[in-house]
Amino acid sequence: MAPRDPTPYLWWLVSRASGIVALGLVTIAVLLGLTMSTKLLRRHGVGRTLMRLHEHVALVGLGAIAVHGLALLGDPWLRPGLRGLTMPFAMSYRPLFTGLGILAGYLGALLGLSFYARRRIGVKLWRRFHRATVLVWVLGVIHTLGAGSDAATQWLRAFVLLPAIPIVYLTVLRILQGRAHNTRTGSSTSRPALAGMVPGERVSTPAGLSDLAGGRSAARDADTQRRATERLTRSRPGAPVLAEEAT
Repeated sequence: MAPRDPTPYLWWLVSRASGIVALGLVTIAVLLGLTMSTKLLRRHGVGRTLMRLHEHVALVGLGAIAVHGLALLGDPWLRPGLRGLTMPFAMSYRPLFTGLGILAGYLGALLGLSFYARRRIGVKLWRRFHRATVLVWVLGVIHTLGAGSDAATQWLRAFVLLPAIPIVYLTVLRILQGRAHNTRTGSSTSRPALAGMVPGERVSTPAGLSDLAGGRSAARDADTQRRATERLTRSRPGAPVLAEEAT
């Protein structure tokens, strides 16, 4: 039996291979991001290394996503056209699952490229926005299992679903850490106003306390003046005169 010529399936094979690579890279990028956000690895210099690796993996993943979609333009059987590749749910082949894949590609590109604009939008806001990277992975998994030609094979299901265990664990851990941080922040802001004052800030004092403080201050001044007068009286002749002048 003569081997089948793979030439007619070349574009489909390229798209299939690049799609699997893209999902693997997105999975690694999500795991790296969650590991950094949960701060499980606290060794010196590890955070910067993970950040660089996370950035590079995400960019290569975006390239694999682009190849995955563009390769389908040459597929003689699917023939999606530019509209089918760029507009979600417009492709005739399994429109729901292919549409979710296109949305995942757009969201992944937006999140990946936002890394270079984080200083303009603010690092805090960028981090909140970047948490949606997990959604890219979820949409990619649904797209793979729903539109992939190998979705029924055990190896692909294992490749897709096994990473879900650490991803779900780290996501839940990140949510719990965020709630604990919000609880600590809320308890610290509920303390008395004096505890949160900044240097140089004035505090309004109730009238009764203000009068009491003023009375104590006047009493201290009078006592100090009386002691000075007594010292002058004991130390020099003509004390009565000095005492009167001292008062």
